[in-house]
Amino acid sequence: MQYRKYAGTDIKLSALGFGAMRLPDDDDFAVECMQHALDGGLNFIDSAPGYRGGSEREPGSSEKLVGRAIKAVPRDQVYVSTKNATGCPSASEWREGLENSLRNLDTDYIDFYQLVHGMRWESYTEAFRPNAWEEALKARDEGLIRHFSFSSHDSPENIIKLLEEGIFESCIIQYNLLDRANEPVIDYARENGISILVMGPVGGGRLGMRSEQLESIVSGVRSTPELALRFVLNNPGVTTALSGMNTIEMIDENIATASLDSALSDDEMAAIEETLKKNEALAELYCTGCDYCMPCPQNVGISRIFAAMNMHRVWGMTEAAKQRYARLGPESRSGLLQADACVECGSCETLCPQNIPIIEQLKESHEALKG
Repeated sequence: MQYRKYAGTDIKLSALGFGAMRLPDDDDFAVECMQHALDGGLNFIDSAPGYRGGSEREPGSSEKLVGRAIKAVPRDQVYVSTKNATGCPSASEWREGLENSLRNLDTDYIDFYQLVHGMRWESYTEAFRPNAWEEALKARDEGLIRHFSFSSHDSPENIIKLLEEGIFESCIIQYNLLDRANEPVIDYARENGISILVMGPVGGGRLGMRSEQLESIVSGVRSTPELALRFVLNNPGVTTALSGMNTIEMIDENIATASLDSALSDDEMAAIEETLKKNEALAELYCTGCDYCMPCPQNVGISRIFAAMNMHRVWGMTEAAKQRYARLGPESRSGLLQADACVECGSCETLCPQNIPIIEQLKESHEALKG
């Protein structure tokens, strides 16, 4: 296992971290998976009070299972991260969120506390800083928190503004082969001694399924997830990549990848860069996701359908594309429908700035991705 220095400390974090967002349904097996990873050299587990793990599937159940798992090793040999999801309406409620996590984890302290789960610049300035900052300092003075961090899906510009505040040693952000928008954040963090912990290194599962096109870029790559993880870890500004792992085989494969001594060569990175640029340009020919065509009168999820189609047509990730397409329907969270709900009214085509033949491409998408 590779180990990398955390911020300006002597801590060495494993290059692979365990993301405990989606643990196996069987509680004992979920604990076994995390302990197997710890036995393999991993020393960092990330959870959150809202993560539902194991058979309970209740808020806090992931933290409780993490708490069970870390009993297998001395507490000072594993680093635990969790998050405050209260929204910081008051200092007392923020403190209550912290204490609930300590109880769930059955630990006296949290190594890396994400002071706000999904922090945005607005939530920092309007809620956390005025309401909970002093309480966070107090908790650190009491030894309940070792290091200040945050997780965020905000814009790269706003994440950099948060880092410029000078109070965070690390942050958790998204970064992978298909989403490189946060590279300026990683560059800024590296220049300023801040650790970057990456969530979604396999693109939220999109890169968890085979793409022969991507695998062909680098010789000797055994799988698409291996390439995805190697790409993230090849960035010198990344300290740890967090992976949600729910089988022993997946854990072993990821540990093997995170243990490779050889970085991707300049030629390999150049080949990856060339392929990504070419495919991104090709994807934009089909749809840029601007959503000017929405809302559809029939509630057809046009841009989501085309995003799935791009995964199939451009990236060769057909199974992942079909799974994404299958999630559309009246029972889905968004309520957006599959392409066969289109009645060919044509309102979308009059609004598309790229003049895409949307009706025809919806038909093609349905035929390629249905069932």
